[in-house]
Amino acid sequence: APVSSAGGGGRQLAMVMNRDSRARSRSRDRHDSREPARSPQDSRSPSQRDKRTKKPDDYGVDTMKITDDDAAFILGKGGKTKEKISRVSEADIELFERDLILEIRGSKLQRRRAKKYSEGVMAQRTGPVTVTEDYDDGDLTMLQVPQEAVGFVTGRAGNFLRTIEEEWGTLMFFCEVGKGSRGRDFEKLAIFGSVRGRRGSELKVLSAVETKVPGYYDKIREEVVSRDRGKDETGTWGTDTMTFQDDELSYALGKQGSTRKKLERSSAAIVQYVGHNAIFSGTRAERKRAKEYMKWLFEQLEGPVYVDGWQDREDCTVVDVPRECVGYITGSRRAALATMEEEWGVFMFFMNKTDDKGKGKGYTELLIIFGSQRDRRGAELKIMNGVEKKAPGTFTRGVREKTSDVRGFDTDRMILRDEELSYAIGKEAATQKKLEKAAGAILQFVGHIAFVAGTLKERRRCKEFISWLLQQMRGSVTIPDVSQRDDATEMHIPANCKGWVTGNRG
Repeated sequence: APVSSAGGGGRQLAMVMNRDSRARSRSRDRHDSREPARSPQDSRSPSQRDKRTKKPDDYGVDTMKITDDDAAFILGKGGKTKEKISRVSEADIELFERDLILEIRGSKLQRRRAKKYSEGVMAQRTGPVTVTEDYDDGDLTMLQVPQEAVGFVTGRAGNFLRTIEEEWGTLMFFCEVGKGSRGRDFEKLAIFGSVRGRRGSELKVLSAVETKVPGYYDKIREEVVSRDRGKDETGTWGTDTMTFQDDELSYALGKQGSTRKKLERSSAAIVQYVGHNAIFSGTRAERKRAKEYMKWLFEQLEGPVYVDGWQDREDCTVVDVPRECVGYITGSRRAALATMEEEWGVFMFFMNKTDDKGKGKGYTELLIIFGSQRDRRGAELKIMNGVEKKAPGTFTRGVREKTSDVRGFDTDRMILRDEELSYAIGKEAATQKKLEKAAGAILQFVGHIAFVAGTLKERRRCKEFISWLLQQMRGSVTIPDVSQRDDATEMHIPANCKGWVTGNRG
């Protein structure tokens, strides 16, 4: 049935949202910026990923009979523990509280892991968990934690460990190994999860231990660096290290760890500092990127930095910024650039050659952006938005509307009138943000042009949402095919409740 936003007795309310908000894919839009070739790793789309979620051949169901107290432990506060076990094991878990039965669905390995994790969680209720050799299904890292650092690593009511679990998608608990009591000097921390998740958790714990017990990392360096080498899908997983001086560490860390975080996210490697050591874990390509970004970060302290051969790189985008706009884009003490880096998870700096100085108005400077394709495009469009405000026409002069039929990642353009533009942006960009989030696309306004970036499905959805929004300026909106859509939920609202649902001025 059609859904209309106005007119009639009863009302039908359509809630439209994105269900593929984390899609990654590839393409290029050469008109808007200078960008090198794309990496094949960015070509995955939601539909391709959905194909991989088919049930495995050994899919089955296992059940566990548990006690009332165990059920509370498995469920956790707000169901978080059950969700965590399900996420780490990749199995579907259902707890039937009335019958006290835990139902586990998935492949044989997924069910085995889920059962193992559940037993570990339940065992914590009565005392230390005993971990035997058969516990390791290629999903376990055992880390020795000095006794004096155990409380610090655990945190108040286990909050520090829970925070790490949430960040890296792992399951962690202190345990006994085999028979016998725990040693007095160390306790064993079991970390369950993927290679990447376990590594991120381990290094976070080691960073905390090192602040409490300086020098501990040096004693176990070889074990840490060689762990899980080659044990990922690419066969190139590994760990590299570098050492900082005192003054270099604070610079590489940044305010509240912001510099470390942007290097980590933009390179896709795990970047962690343990004492004065920088540790880079990931595939060979990820580690190489992280070390290059770190090198350029420190070279900026010495003077201008220029990335030779950037045109041939797959991890960067370069934007021409008019020299008179550089200060505006950078902000006071680099605050504006830092905000965009944090928002999009990219690493950015202005590239200059030593002989570029002294050129005045009319010249441009090259801003290089490192990160994943989607994050780079988001940051790039944000930069273009800022430049256009300061120097109108820089990116919009002579630009026409564009609709791409590329299924993967690309950018479409829509030209809006004055009154449409302000309505589509909304107060403090609230409307723009909701359109972007609901569609799963990147939406940015550069002058009067709406740039819509994403997969074909995301772009079409976003432009459709914008057209519905603009139709509301002139009257009712009818959606004829709501029952056929996979991104909408339809609700019937009684006529006398419409004002209460919409509220004052919507």
